[in-house]
Amino acid sequence: MEEISHEVKLTTGEIANLWTQYMNDTMSICIIKYSLAKVTDKDIKRVLEFALQIAESHIEKIKNIFQQEKHPIPMGFTKEDVNLDAPPLFTDTFLIVYMHVMALHGMTGYAGAVGTSVREDIIDYYIECNKESMELYKQIVQVMLHKGIYSKPPRISPASQIDMVNEQYYLTGWFGKKRPLNAMEISGISYNMQKTVVKIVLELGFSQVCQSKELQKYLLRGKKLCKHQFKILSTILSENDLSSPTSWSSEVTDSTVSPFSDKLILFHIVTLISAAVGFLAAGLAISQRRDIAIEYARLMAEIGLYAEDGAQLMISKGWMEQPPLADDRMNLSANK
Repeated sequence: MEEISHEVKLTTGEIANLWTQYMNDTMSICIIKYSLAKVTDKDIKRVLEFALQIAESHIEKIKNIFQQEKHPIPMGFTKEDVNLDAPPLFTDTFLIVYMHVMALHGMTGYAGAVGTSVREDIIDYYIECNKESMELYKQIVQVMLHKGIYSKPPRISPASQIDMVNEQYYLTGWFGKKRPLNAMEISGISYNMQKTVVKIVLELGFSQVCQSKELQKYLLRGKKLCKHQFKILSTILSENDLSSPTSWSSEVTDSTVSPFSDKLILFHIVTLISAAVGFLAAGLAISQRRDIAIEYARLMAEIGLYAEDGAQLMISKGWMEQPPLADDRMNLSANK
């Protein structure tokens, strides 16, 4: 194949992916450095060290790309947003559970970034990010299995034969006979519950240490909302005699000293909640029972409003860094 002879500028998709990754990885570096300063388990420490190495290498690569393209480097998060001397806020057990969910987010994000990239070097970069995140995920799962803390999804028995759907009740759920959940529906529900559990623990811990009363109120509201959503999904599983993921709320310590700035805490929660809307939508897309699909739609609406309120709080506090914008043509014309 012939080499491209003209200069290929970054697309908006590539800029968006790089900018978002820079923000997320600078935040992750703060969290991982603090976690490394507190962790006592050697196996979990090795996972955190690998995760830190990955995140720091990403920051350097993104900086180089932005400098070459003459794009401003985002502010992101710095050492001013973390207090390494703060006492442990979470146990070692929760640290590895947290890393498990964050690795899942990373793999999802990097796969999407490959699909929205055009330039060869950017595609190669995100393919490499995918490989790194998959290796990190593998190490995390191995540690969790070894320590007996991996919350496995519900199991179902193998089918005795292949069947075809031949009755309309397969799609119903509100009235009359309900069929058992299928494997895709179980997986989607369990997957979303794993993420919800981690948000509950984070909101509990962060509400305990944050400085702003307004932020504390927002976090407690989020904890209540997430518990409500977890209960709804758990009820669907229990109606089919299926187990729910483990709750990790007891893994928060009694510390009241914040390891992180309120700005980082709010950004992290809003980012997780916004991502949750997408994961709930994925669960909805694979649900073939109408009652479950409608429950997903309700959960998305609730959590979407919560995310929007969080973004408004970030703006009111002056904590929201503006993503790259399109040229304001009206403004340019008025000021020529």
